[in-house]
Amino acid sequence: MTSSSNSSGSGSPYGTGPPDASAAGPLGAVANMGWQILLTTGLAATALGVVIFVWPRETLRVVGVLFGVYLLVTGVFQLAAAFGTHVPGHLRALHFVTGALSVLLGLLCFRGTLESLLLLALWIGFGWLLRGVMTTATAASAEAMPARGWMLFSGIIGMLAGIVLIVSPFTSIAALTLVAGVMAIILGVIEVCHAVRMRLEAGRLASGASAGRRPSFGSQPHPEH
Repeated sequence: MTSSSNSSGSGSPYGTGPPDASAAGPLGAVANMGWQILLTTGLAATALGVVIFVWPRETLRVVGVLFGVYLLVTGVFQLAAAFGTHVPGHLRALHFVTGALSVLLGLLCFRGTLESLLLLALWIGFGWLLRGVMTTATAASAEAMPARGWMLFSGIIGMLAGIVLIVSPFTSIAALTLVAGVMAIILGVIEVCHAVRMRLEAGRLASGASAGRRPSFGSQPHPEH
């Protein structure tokens, strides 16, 4: 005698469950999410590089405004930290001076594009110069350091780049913007190609998982028995 569920036909055949929602399981879900995120970031980086090439002056203006906002926000936090209870007394004056200077430079950036670009170029130039001096001094003093030659070379290049930015800030920052545009396009194209390859691998993973599933037949007794 057959059961009521089998006679009504509403149940699924014995030994065959519902199809798996994810053919490759958690690994397939992670791969699917990964290539989508990589494709989005690659397209965004490529679009940013194209925008830099098409509107270089507008891009520099936006970068200058963002730099001013950065200085203003960091200055406010420095001023707030100067009056905090966790800051030692001998460091409060330093926090206050650096915070007030950052706020002043941030407000100066909002006066015009030239002021913000000049401050940005000098900021980057002095940062590269100090980093290059520290790297060169470290590589020159430590003879047993691994890759000492490459570190010495990178330190010298950093010092030269910092000096160039300080001496000719406007020309250097414009060239740096174009280099950033080229790098954004190259990295974006690489990420898009990587996302396409990940998509193909995820498709192979899903097809292999669905081909590997086999219906399992149990020892169900015959209806006549």
